[in-house]
Amino acid sequence: MSRSRMTLGMQLLLLQVAIVLTTVVGTGVTAMLIQERQLREGYQDRMIAVAQSVAGLPVILDAFDDPDPAETIQPVAEVIRHASDVTYVVVANDEGIRYSHPNPDRIGERVSTDPAIPLSGEIYVGTQTGTLGESWRVKVPIFDAAGDVMGQVSVGILESQLRADFLGGLGGLLAALAVAALVGVVGSAWIGRVIRRRIYGLEPDEIRAMLETREAMLHGIREGIVAVDERGRLVLMNDAAARLLEVEDPDAAIGRAVEDVLDPELARFIASGEDRETSVLSGERVLLVHGDRVRVEGREIGSIAILRDRTELETTLRELEGAQSLAEGLRAQSHEFSNKLHVVSGLLELGHVDAAIAFIQRVGSGGALSALEEHDGIADVETAALVLAKRSRAQELGVTFELDADSHLETAADVRERTDLVTVIGNLLDNAIEACVLGGHVTLSVRDDLRPGSVVVRVDDDGPGVPPDRRAAIFEPDVSGKSPAPGKARRGIGLTLVHRVAARLGGEVRVEESPAGGARFVARLPWRGAAAPLADSRSRPESAVGGARR
Repeated sequence: MSRSRMTLGMQLLLLQVAIVLTTVVGTGVTAMLIQERQLREGYQDRMIAVAQSVAGLPVILDAFDDPDPAETIQPVAEVIRHASDVTYVVVANDEGIRYSHPNPDRIGERVSTDPAIPLSGEIYVGTQTGTLGESWRVKVPIFDAAGDVMGQVSVGILESQLRADFLGGLGGLLAALAVAALVGVVGSAWIGRVIRRRIYGLEPDEIRAMLETREAMLHGIREGIVAVDERGRLVLMNDAAARLLEVEDPDAAIGRAVEDVLDPELARFIASGEDRETSVLSGERVLLVHGDRVRVEGREIGSIAILRDRTELETTLRELEGAQSLAEGLRAQSHEFSNKLHVVSGLLELGHVDAAIAFIQRVGSGGALSALEEHDGIADVETAALVLAKRSRAQELGVTFELDADSHLETAADVRERTDLVTVIGNLLDNAIEACVLGGHVTLSVRDDLRPGSVVVRVDDDGPGVPPDRRAAIFEPDVSGKSPAPGKARRGIGLTLVHRVAARLGGEVRVEESPAGGARFVARLPWRGAAAPLADSRSRPESAVGGARR
């Protein structure tokens, strides 16, 4: 079976078995080497002790002066040899003539190996081949009373006996290694089954295909998807979510705490895992967020949120609201003009021509709607259209809307600046109109001729105003002094959006008490328009910007 055709379970089993066997064999060889070394060192210590004890025995030393030293030394050496379990104990004089040997026939002969080292007063340890065969031996010198070397003692054990002792002790070690190998193989097979069960029996190619499909789906859909684990750390963010949340490097955000990456409101909602749908303000975007808990086999492992951008929808709704306001104003104007025509018709039928002319002159410039002309000071078409729509909305709600006589605004070259200004003015006017009751009054001032490169928007109303202790918090999400309105899921988004737009552009927005008795909101934004001289704005006739703007 080729490797490419092996299942993942078989590959894991073979790999782990190879690792287990390599480990067991390596451990066994190391243990054998250590055991052989310990065995040899043990025999060496024993042989040195036996040789030194023989070299120091008085009976051995005294026997060197006898006519036949072997007669005394041989029995003593044999007793010691049998008692210490060594192969031989050989005592020889300084000429190398043996006084003892396991084979009595070798007594009186010269030793078969070089005695130079012990006769020089040093101890020799090593392997040599003698009359009994290859042996591991120790040679120590024998000193007389004057300290001169008068002989040597050689104690050794055959290498064959060492090997036999070593092999005799391997049975337990080999049995332990075999058990370890068996346990390792069985454990490897069990681990392979566990891993296969954890990955649902999938093969690597299937896992890779699933991951590729998952990545393609996650990064291809338009909705943003954000997931966090049970510790509140990001584990998933697709491309749409990164775009909506303005996260430059989503890969770097993975693994970080969700509150360190996202806006606090959105982070709290996602981490809570609430199973509901709500609108959340993230940056300057209004997002529709659906959250839910993620459960695997009945265990909660985190939470997930699906993000949809409602910014364009909110803009469309505002435009629709403006169009509806215009339609209502036109309908009211049509009804009003119809009544006026009836009056004129009646006066003419009664023959009161002068009265009809006077009536036409008196009401000719009225109406529910009036246009903003160029001399009104608002040259930017988008802003003028917005002001016109908000004026109609205010009239529909019974609120008087007035454009300040000194207003001045040239068209900016940057489309984004015009869009941001419309956002700020629209939200401030909505806030002021909703704050007023029937018969209230709202004043708008837009000036780009006060400071080069900036436009100042001021909105005054005679509503309840904002208490000083709440002026700092009024720009936070969900902070509003108004009651919930039908059709609106939440309050406190408009002023937050104004504050964030101003902060992004490097401007500012503040709230203070208005001379009209309510609140005054002042916003300063960058504006690269062609500002007219201050004298020109003040020289416009009041009739062009005064009462006609109401």
